[in-house]
Amino acid sequence: MKSRSTSRSRRAPPLGLALDPSSSEPLHRQIGEQMRRAILDGRLKPGTRLPSSRVLAQDLDCARGTVVLAFDQLVAEGYVVSQAGSAMSVAANLPDEMLTVPRTGSPLQRSAVAKPAVARRTRALLAEASPPVPAGPPLAFPTGQPDREAFPFALWAKLLEREWRRPGIEAASAAHPFGHAGLREAIATYLGVARGFTCDPGSVVVTAGIRHGLSLFAEVVLDAGDQAWIEEPGFVGVREALATSGIDAVPVDIDESGFSPEAALALAPDARLAVVAPAHHFPLGTVLGLQRRLELLSWAECTRGWIAEDDFDGEYRYSGRPLPPLRTLDRSGRVAYFSSFSKLLFPALRLSFLVLPASLVEATERIMDRVSVRAPLLGQGALARFIAEGHFATHLRRTRQLYAGRRETLLREAARHLDGLLTIAPDPGGMHVIASPVAKLAPRFDDVAVTAAAAEAGLTVQPLSVCYAGRARRHGLILGYAGTPEAEIERALVKLRDVVLTAVTPSRESRSPLLQTKLGQSREQ
Repeated sequence: MKSRSTSRSRRAPPLGLALDPSSSEPLHRQIGEQMRRAILDGRLKPGTRLPSSRVLAQDLDCARGTVVLAFDQLVAEGYVVSQAGSAMSVAANLPDEMLTVPRTGSPLQRSAVAKPAVARRTRALLAEASPPVPAGPPLAFPTGQPDREAFPFALWAKLLEREWRRPGIEAASAAHPFGHAGLREAIATYLGVARGFTCDPGSVVVTAGIRHGLSLFAEVVLDAGDQAWIEEPGFVGVREALATSGIDAVPVDIDESGFSPEAALALAPDARLAVVAPAHHFPLGTVLGLQRRLELLSWAECTRGWIAEDDFDGEYRYSGRPLPPLRTLDRSGRVAYFSSFSKLLFPALRLSFLVLPASLVEATERIMDRVSVRAPLLGQGALARFIAEGHFATHLRRTRQLYAGRRETLLREAARHLDGLLTIAPDPGGMHVIASPVAKLAPRFDDVAVTAAAAEAGLTVQPLSVCYAGRARRHGLILGYAGTPEAEIERALVKLRDVVLTAVTPSRESRSPLLQTKLGQSREQ
């Protein structure tokens, strides 16, 4: 047994491939990139027959599915061909110029080095972006993903059919720039009943998401170069939306009481907009207290500033009633209210809404088509019926109970399987929690690397550090539980434990007794 293992370890990897399991690059991408380079360099000639996925997986000591993923991508790109009844082979019809290695220092090569393929702002966004999510449905824990099984898709299909079998004039022609009149009416009515403030349907703007709505609002009330306070950390989409409108975003650190108007004024006294999530901050979950709410409203009234209130998941509160929006306290018309149906119903819906202050309705209506696109009309009529007929309120009641149960299961199982590695502070609301490394692991815990490793294991988690605009970043993992079936939570946490152990395990000599014990338990299981 020992000699067989030794001989195998000494055998040269097939096709010259060598995998690095410790790399943040997924294994299937390592295989694909190395094979692509071998083809372009001429080491794999056109028409060369390739080993089967099973043989290659055995020789590389990886899962066969990993090799299949790499082959599928190479086939899609045209480097490899597959014919029925025969093995994979290198494509025979690759252009000759693709197979020529450019001479070092050639003008073409120097030009490529001198001019990056993408612009500086794109490279900046790529640097902040989270690692890609796993292909296919993840085992757990996607952020902002509601439960797919809980939504009544059969009912939704009937509502869509009713709306489009005989579309009315509005559905079949140019609708109002703010969206479907019936949906705006239904939203206004619902807000009055469920969220505690009244608004005219004419002030409701249907949008395609928070980025769309915030960018539109900023275009209306701010000039390019104006400053806006944002929460630090916060939703990356807020920074992106303000950037597209030329607004200078000023991050304001969140403390245990949420957004501090006093700290914000010290940083940027001339700011004209505050973007906040008072009912449930993303990602930390803090709630803005009454005193600070009043201070923020007073600032807006005295300086004629504006407040953009993001109430993205304020409907989900598991102890007591959902907290009232900041808009309920607004007496001077300075608060714009934002919310989303995509997180509450299903993401592909791509419908959110914005409630404008009354003073901005006419101006926004007149210029909207010049500064913003309209939200897609498809689905707006069906959503209007879904709300007006009471299905939306019923769905929220049902999912509130469902998510409360999943939250409790996650907290209970995390205490068992992540003890000594990650800690999770209970959050009384929302659809996610934050798992923070324990003090001993924090110095070597890289949440971006852990996120990439989790994706390899079929888990979708989000790194907390990407939510920061400044350099001082706290590391942790954002775990969404709403879209994770309760039966899958324990299995997913066991996988996450193994990922974290692998990512943070030091050398054998410096391991703590606790880590050594947990590594042993992980291997036994």
